[in-house]
Amino acid sequence: MLALRLTRTAHLAVHLRRLLVAVASAGTGFLLLCALGFALSHPDTPGAAALRLAWCAAPLAAAVQLAVAVARTDPGTKPRSGLSAIGLGPGRLMAVSATTTALSAMLGSVAALFLFLHLRGDLTGAPPSGRVAADALAVGQSLPAPAVLTLLVLVPVFASAAVAHTLRPRDPRPATATAPRGYGRFGAYGWGKARETFGAYGRFGSRTATVAIAAGSRAAGAARVGAGGTLQTQASDPRPPAPTDGTAEAPATTQTLDPQPEPAPHSPNTTTLPWGIAVLAAGLTVETYTGNASAAPTPGTAPSAGVLVGWALTALGLALAGPGLTHLCGRLLQAARPGALRLLAGRVLMEESHRIGRPLGVVAAVAAAAYVAATVYDGDGPAFGPLATLGALLVAGCTVATLLTAAVAAKHARADTTDALLRLGAPPSTLRGAAAVRAAALLALFGPLTLIVAVLAALPLDR
Repeated sequence: MLALRLTRTAHLAVHLRRLLVAVASAGTGFLLLCALGFALSHPDTPGAAALRLAWCAAPLAAAVQLAVAVARTDPGTKPRSGLSAIGLGPGRLMAVSATTTALSAMLGSVAALFLFLHLRGDLTGAPPSGRVAADALAVGQSLPAPAVLTLLVLVPVFASAAVAHTLRPRDPRPATATAPRGYGRFGAYGWGKARETFGAYGRFGSRTATVAIAAGSRAAGAARVGAGGTLQTQASDPRPPAPTDGTAEAPATTQTLDPQPEPAPHSPNTTTLPWGIAVLAAGLTVETYTGNASAAPTPGTAPSAGVLVGWALTALGLALAGPGLTHLCGRLLQAARPGALRLLAGRVLMEESHRIGRPLGVVAAVAAAAYVAATVYDGDGPAFGPLATLGALLVAGCTVATLLTAAVAAKHARADTTDALLRLGAPPSTLRGAAAVRAAALLALFGPLTLIVAVLAALPLDR
């Protein structure tokens, strides 16, 4: 009931995003039912029916990704102070968000069932026309109810499970007091993994000033009284206090007063980049091997299962490498004495890499697949039927909608920083210019990468 109330009282933009989830679920459910209809119409070719069902994994994954992105931006399920007192803690809000996602996806599945039955003629009594429609809809045959229900609940179950996994409550990682010190960036002695602030790389010696201020603050608090009543000093104090009780001087066991910062949380921005490159290379290798070993796709058929596995690995590799590439793009923008515009754009890209990096990688994979489809499915290639067109539109639309949703969420997340810059006197044209620089930098990095991956993926199929 709480999920229904939050759904009913949400804003128009939230309803539109949930409607997109329902549309994606409806399209995916319709493709799954068409795969079932093809299996019923061709019982003598189970391999072709299984391959059609396997190709429905791409729109299914795109719909689940869109559902997770929409659930992250839902303002009704954001944790707020005071809600735990009335039983709405992080766990309960996560359950509400998963339930809302399941309701939206189930609405789309019901719409897909009604559309499938309508096209079969079960609701109107008019039989469909066309051999392709008869093959995909299994006209004149009874539909197995367990199989229909199993296929229709795939999107709601996977979407709600993914939302629950993404929004699950996470306990803060305990601080590791015994972590060794190391040499940080540019040889500075300190915590090498400490996260830097937004303006750490400003011009005209701002980093030097930051270090000087930090050193002054440590010098100001060089001495304090410990819990046992003794006076403690910094380890760098050359003259520790002498003992006052008349005993012999104990060995120097001074204790540092520098606050031990907690280790930075494990960030997947750069650590998943090598894994993404490895998976991408594996996907291209599998696709090249299977594409050269198998025959070219005939009209009306889909590529082989090996090509599907290669494309899946390629898309996964680009998705894993997306955050690291976005983070790298932000670093490159700040290279070679950056000005205020490039500095602002680069730091924002580095901060937002965990939000928009993975959707960017998925969009790059979809663009590469579109290039391959345009190369293979040309005038002399296999037929690109209506169901394949629907699947391609679903995948492309869901990935683009996910990227736009993530970009809007990132904009709302940095709203306080934007307001602070405006209060400090930054002109709005500078913020718009920084946004344009970010978009141009991402296009300059992901554009050639997408083209290279697309050309390499199309080589074994363009025969």
